[in-house]
Amino acid sequence: MCSQPPNHQILWENRKEGDIGSCCLIVVDGTDFSIENQHDGDYKSWKSIKKGINGPAVKYEVATCIQTGKIVWIFGPFKGGKHDKRIFDLALKHKLEPGEKAEADDGYNGLPDYIALPTDPRATSSAAEMEKSLARRRHETVNKRFKQWGCLNQTYRHDIHFHQDVFSAVAVITEIILECGEPLFPVEYNVL
Repeated sequence: MCSQPPNHQILWENRKEGDIGSCCLIVVDGTDFSIENQHDGDYKSWKSIKKGINGPAVKYEVATCIQTGKIVWIFGPFKGGKHDKRIFDLALKHKLEPGEKAEADDGYNGLPDYIALPTDPRATSSAAEMEKSLARRRHETVNKRFKQWGCLNQTYRHDIHFHQDVFSAVAVITEIILECGEPLFPVEYNVL
C-alpha cells in the first residue's frame, strides 16, 4: 500500500529526482507492440525492426529516471519501422537542457551531444560501465512490465487510433504500481 498518494502522472520534471550532478538523468529506448495489419499499402513501414515481433507494430519512446526508475516520458505511437534515433530527434532531444544527455543503447549512435552510449568515454572504469548497463537493464524491465498487460502483449486488433489511449493508461498504471509496491531493482549510478 502506498504511504503517500502517487502523483498519478508521468512527469518530465521527475527525471531530476535524486540528481547527483550527472549529465545523464534518463535512460531512453523504444518499445514495440504488435498490431493487426493496417491495410494501408504501407506494410514495410509498419513492420517492426525489433526482434520478437514478426509483423506490423506500433512503437513508443519511453524514458525513465536513472536515479529513481520512474517513468518520465512517453511519446508515440509511431509505425514500427521508424528507428528509435529518428523518434528521439523529433521531440525528446529538444527537451533536454543544455549539457544534459540520455543513456541509450548503440542504436542511438551519432548523437554524441545528446546520447551517452554504452561505449561512452565517460565510463572510464568497469564500475562505471556496469552502472550504465544496469540503468539500461532496469529500463528494459519497465518495457517488459508494459507487456504484462494482455492489451499490449497480444496483437492489438482494434482501431489503431485508440492504441495511444491504451498505452498511456497502461504506462500510468505501471508507474503507480512502481510507486506503490512493486518497485524496480535499485541502481547505483555515479557516472558524472
